[in-house]
Amino acid sequence: MSESSASADGPVLLFDGVCNLCTGAVRFVVPRDPDGRIRFAPLQSAAGRALLARHDLPDDLDSVVLVEGDRVYTKSAAAIRVAELLGWPYRAAAVARLLPRRLRDAAYDVIAANRYDWFGRREQCMVPSEDVSDRFL
Repeated sequence: MSESSASADGPVLLFDGVCNLCTGAVRFVVPRDPDGRIRFAPLQSAAGRALLARHDLPDDLDSVVLVEGDRVYTKSAAAIRVAELLGWPYRAAAVARLLPRRLRDAAYDVIAANRYDWFGRREQCMVPSEDVSDRFL
């Protein structure tokens, strides 16, 4: 499946493929999205870099990114939008939008800056299991 057809099929979540926290988040999302609406790509992958370029984002971006059609969400906005896509009860996370984005993103940045120290790092990108591999670009 090409990057362009995958993004047309639904939202694509770009994540740090070597970060244990990030891959854990992907593993959390997969079973909570049984219809498979959300697709995934590591930021380090060709598909991930192509989506970043298509939306004029730097290829060294150090944030989770959700590409949904022509809309791009990063940092806390991406996390909140993914929660909304998962439906109830996760969509209740949208209440976090009541906080100023600056504050939400500052908390996100602290976690992102320490993610390898706190959660560890893999030697290579996550390899999805066969039953969900079609959701990975």
